[in-house]
Amino acid sequence: MYNSKPSIAFFGSSLVSAYRNGAATYYRGIIKYLHRLGYKITFYEPDVFDRQKHVDLHHPGWANVVVYDNNLLAAEHAVENARQSDVLIKASGTGVFDEYLEKAILEIRKPYQLAIFWDIDAPLTLESVFSNPKAPLRELIPEYDYIFTCGGGGLIVDAYKLLNARECIPVYNALDPETHFRVQPEQRFRCDLAFLGNRLPDREERVNEFFLDVAREMPQKNFILAGSGWDIAGLPENVKYAGHVYTYEHNAFNSSPWAVMNISRQTMADYGFSPASRIFEAAGAGACIITDYWRGIEQFFEPSNEIQVVRSGAEVKLMLEQLDDKKAEKIGMAAFARVVAEHTYEKRALQVSNILLEKRAFTTNPTHL
Repeated sequence: MYNSKPSIAFFGSSLVSAYRNGAATYYRGIIKYLHRLGYKITFYEPDVFDRQKHVDLHHPGWANVVVYDNNLLAAEHAVENARQSDVLIKASGTGVFDEYLEKAILEIRKPYQLAIFWDIDAPLTLESVFSNPKAPLRELIPEYDYIFTCGGGGLIVDAYKLLNARECIPVYNALDPETHFRVQPEQRFRCDLAFLGNRLPDREERVNEFFLDVAREMPQKNFILAGSGWDIAGLPENVKYAGHVYTYEHNAFNSSPWAVMNISRQTMADYGFSPASRIFEAAGAGACIITDYWRGIEQFFEPSNEIQVVRSGAEVKLMLEQLDDKKAEKIGMAAFARVVAEHTYEKRALQVSNILLEKRAFTTNPTHL
């Protein structure tokens, strides 16, 4: 008889802090619902980038969190501690000792254990690997039982196949309706259009085009820009900078504006099939979402009816000019209905669980028979 609670060791950036860590919502949703399916998860995260000073998830009951110091010895101890887990997962972008961890979990793996590389930012990873034939990860990819990706669709899968991945499977962002939902609007987040996203090199130009330039052309409208790194000179007078917005504030942030903007990073837009967690959070709050165009959006939301899709700043401006309260409410409620029906972390976790159980490699461990 199989043990109903196989154990997972998960090495990632941070589960307890979303500070400069856009993957936090994704980790939390997947892991929380895997726990409900009977998995026991230990999440290993390094103490880096001041994330532990901005913890917004204290002592989750559905995961054991191990925070290790920012040194190689501590990372080695974390790997040693993970030896007895049935499934070993290394997520991309841990921030420190990535190369060591990616190799180490393969070296300690026993025949009954699964090893998974979970790529949180596949476009960035693939660009790095293809541009450098000697990239350490390149020779490790075929050794992992699975490559999971946060998005990217067929182009990402094909790229990993070129690198001789055994199997590459997208596991997309989604909604946890217990965490993100509609609340009473708050005055501090009231505006015509709000955008939340950290400042990154391959996003900044698009934020200028789809958001800041629009604000400059519509001085009669009010805008809110949120996320880390945008405290820069030269913001339009009608743009309020909200700084880092903690996850417990996201519901108010998404429930208060007239419309919520999604702006993809350039690499994500190029590959397509990469819906950000923010889209699902906003849909969970019944927000009217305006998003830049990317291939595959219709797999997640119906354009015009469940989400407004734009290809330029001029189209954002036109959208705001044509939008009214009734239309915004209708779009937001349609997005909410779609996401709770099809795109929840409960469904994503079930997808992952089915994959793991189909492999059943860990069940050859005598302690699990």
